Amino acid sequence: MTTPPRGGGPRSMGASLLDAVLAETLDPAYAQAAAARAADDGRRPSRTRGRVAVALTMALAGVLVAITYQQAAASVQGREQVRAALVDDIQRDSDVTDELADQLELLRAEVTSARDELLAASAVGQRARDALARTERAAAAVAVTGPGLLVTLANADPTADEDPVGGGTTEEDPREQVQDGDLQLVVNALWAAGAEAISINGQRLGPTTAIRFAGEAVLVDFRPVTSPYEIRAIGDPDELAGKFLASPEVGALAAISQTFGLRFEYAAEEELTLPAGTVLDLDSARPEGRDGPAPAPDPLPGG
Repeated sequence: MTTPPRGGGPRSMGASLLDAVLAETLDPAYAQAAAARAADDGRRPSRTRGRVAVALTMALAGVLVAITYQQAAASVQGREQVRAALVDDIQRDSDVTDELADQLELLRAEVTSARDELLAASAVGQRARDALARTERAAAAVAVTGPGLLVTLANADPTADEDPVGGGTTEEDPREQVQDGDLQLVVNALWAAGAEAISINGQRLGPTTAIRFAGEAVLVDFRPVTSPYEIRAIGDPDELAGKFLASPEVGALAAISQTFGLRFEYAAEEELTLPAGTVLDLDSARPEGRDGPAPAPDPLPGG
């Protein structure tokens, strides 16, 4: 039996321990930390891409906001230009209409003068001329001049509602503005008081004249009139004033005007001039007292 050399066991243990030390030169904890760092380094490119994507998205959103703002500004500017063009067109058409109306008045005066000269040549023609003159006055087809009453209606002073703290103005109260019904009330009261002719801001009232409210404007015979509203009535000033003020509707309007700050005044005038009103075109006619349609005119010789 062979005896193993002395010291053989310890040398084998020492060799295996040395091999383990040389094989595992890094502590396991350090190895785990290094692996985690490597994994984190592997994820860094994805985080960078995410940040770049967010930055691009924000930049794109900013560009879209800028484009939207520019389009909105351009749209507002375009609307303002269209509105200004429409206002110019309306003003230009209104000027043309006024010029044509003046020409019509001149031509109408020439026709009336020639007609009166022809009718004055005979007694029958004179009677027809007098009857026609009465009819024209009743239809407001001719200008009239004479004494009368001047009634003024106006909206409340806008500075009365000024906010002393905020420095601005409050929302407009419709009760502080003259309505079409107020003008209708005054006109009806003047007619009932005996007025022979009435106009509002130069617009003559006739049998078919309407006073209406359209948006923020009052239309008289389809022509806009604005505050202050000057209502002229031809007639005896004292009689007109007495009957006009005695009307209960006028008294109620005066109380409302005082409550809401409306301007409501009247004054007797020695001379007022009212223009002619709109003359309607004659489509058909028949002799007075005859029913049914007008007879057909006699044919012209040789027709």
